[in-house]
Amino acid sequence: MLLAGGICALGYAPLNLWPLPFLGLTLLIDRVMRVARVREVFLAGWCFALAHFLIALNWIPTAFTHQANMPAWLGWLGLTLLSMYLGLFPALAAALAWLLARQQRLAFVLLFAAVWMLCEWLRGWLLGGFPWNPIGIIWLPLPWVSQGAKWIGTYGLSGLLVLAAGLLWLGLQSRWRAAAACALTLIMAGILLGRLPGATQADSSAGIPVRIVQPNISEDEKNDPDQAESNMQRYAVLSGAPTSQARVLLWPEGATPDILEFEPAYVAPASVRRVRAQLAALLGPHDILLAGGASAIIDLHGDQDVYHNSVFALDSSGKTRWRYDKAHLVPFGEFLPARPILERIGLSRLVEAEGDFSPGPGPRTFVVPGFLADGKPLTVAVQICYEIIFSGRVIDEAHRPSFLFNPSNDGWFGAWGPPQHLAQARLRAIEEGIPIIRATPNGISAVIGPTGQLLATIPWHTAAVVDAQIPAALPPTIFSRFGLWSSALFGLSLGTAGILTNRSRIRPERAAAPRSPGAPGPDVAAANRLMRDVKG
Repeated sequence: MLLAGGICALGYAPLNLWPLPFLGLTLLIDRVMRVARVREVFLAGWCFALAHFLIALNWIPTAFTHQANMPAWLGWLGLTLLSMYLGLFPALAAALAWLLARQQRLAFVLLFAAVWMLCEWLRGWLLGGFPWNPIGIIWLPLPWVSQGAKWIGTYGLSGLLVLAAGLLWLGLQSRWRAAAACALTLIMAGILLGRLPGATQADSSAGIPVRIVQPNISEDEKNDPDQAESNMQRYAVLSGAPTSQARVLLWPEGATPDILEFEPAYVAPASVRRVRAQLAALLGPHDILLAGGASAIIDLHGDQDVYHNSVFALDSSGKTRWRYDKAHLVPFGEFLPARPILERIGLSRLVEAEGDFSPGPGPRTFVVPGFLADGKPLTVAVQICYEIIFSGRVIDEAHRPSFLFNPSNDGWFGAWGPPQHLAQARLRAIEEGIPIIRATPNGISAVIGPTGQLLATIPWHTAAVVDAQIPAALPPTIFSRFGLWSSALFGLSLGTAGILTNRSRIRPERAAAPRSPGAPGPDVAAANRLMRDVKG
């Protein structure tokens, strides 16, 4: 099972060997259906998932190399412990499906797909959630399937992948009729959905010019105060001289290490005004800069200061037009869980800062002043870095934005982290039907169309800019209207089909149960009971 789980992990970016997850899941299903005890099922699922997460999340130990207070080997220990925890969810899915299906093959395949979806949702919710790399992301190289995310969401795509692997296993077990019937149903549904209006609408432009700036600044350079001035110079050069044409400049998360806003404002030091003046000098009279930085609420009567990881909209006067505060913070990156306990044993945050960040209120939609899209004010939602991986929780659906801005800092994500992060942003674009623009310090920055395709990218470890126009958003998708309920409905349909299949097979088997040798048939048994009643 360790080998099967490792094979399955190779389907993720950057390798994208998408056929291998089918093989890995098929081996898992075959093993589960050959054991006789639920604890053996659970162990098989857990071993599969342990290897799966160890390989897919191999970028996590890189983060520990940016924290001098902790040894590098601690990163591998952390990855192992995290993988042991994450492995519980696929193991639980296998065990529940096995118990519910009572080893009926088609019923198990349907139920396993449904329960897998439920357990992936639990992984993204329990203890704050870590929904990185849902298995449905494997479908991205196959657009005719991945577009289904606009109907059933990412968790639905995960259930679809498990179901497809299960049908493959059924076919290999000579259950070709059941497998063929289910596969034909799925193909017909896909063709129908693909022909619905808006399902394959091509991207168009909203006509708003933007410039994405990627300065290729590593995590070590970003946190070095001696390089702060040269880093800012890189941003200035790549941003270009102001022109008469209005534009939106997009900078990454934490583009400036300085705190850009204090509350109350009168406690702000002169350095804040100096940095704001530097940024304003880069802008033309009608330009807007969206840049990541930090804000602080100062406790004037104690030491309970509050810090936020924020994105600011700044105009050419250096004024803040609005501010978004990151809502879903990264454990150990932006805050240290159980700080009093962990600090005593030498653990600290992987990203150094003055203090822990505090979460913001959640998805918001903001107006980009001075810009119109189709005669209406241009609006933007913001999801900072890690927030983009949470399906169904990235925009305010009541105030649908023109586009979503995803500033990120993937400099401590190793080699596999950035392409996996980008892939998850592409799924959010498909689900919501809106374009997403990513800006990162050293890659991968991108313009993502509302159907998830990459319209422009800046490769990893490259200093460059992208001059583009914001793609037009699609009409609201089914997923954007109903959110995770659309995923839940798909999972419920699979689960109901599995339960009904299981019941329909149990009853005939009970009715046709063979008699033991020498036992009387039903007519003889009835006659014997009648004779006993007469004698009585």
